[in-house]
Amino acid sequence: MAEPDLPERREQRAADHDRDTVAEDLREAFGEGRLTAEEYRQRLDAVWQARTYGELDRLTADLPPPIERIQRQQAERHAAEEAERKRRDLAEYIGEWQHWLGGAAIMVGIWAVISVVRGELIHFWPAVPIGIWAIVLIVAGIFGSSSSDDEAEDEGDDEEDDDDYHYRW
Repeated sequence: MAEPDLPERREQRAADHDRDTVAEDLREAFGEGRLTAEEYRQRLDAVWQARTYGELDRLTADLPPPIERIQRQQAERHAAEEAERKRRDLAEYIGEWQHWLGGAAIMVGIWAVISVVRGELIHFWPAVPIGIWAIVLIVAGIFGSSSSDDEAEDEGDDEEDDDDYHYRW
């Protein structure tokens, strides 16, 4: 049995949030001088009586999109992208420390086996590579590339470069 065709967006029922958004758009258009007081009042009354997206769309069809809303949406999108980037960077940084811990455990294990085989504690040589590796991770975490540097490097590049350090909270 074939599924019935879904109604087009303009025929779908609008929610209170949609009406609030259109009312805000009209308020901004009125504030910018794009609507007279009478037009604003008529359209605002029509907003609250509108039932579908199509009815709401007709009320703002002759108006440009509000600049403040567009800027706010862009700022929200940028903030969400930045938060996601920071979350990814932190997870990557923690992963680097997990690798460090694994390497440290292997080196200490090798040192311990050699000490047991010789019957005496030998010089704790793992301290040097473990220490250098830890210093590199700490420096990368503190002085990692800034987000503006990353954006300049990533322009036009859709692939993520997993080898670059981006740590910086």
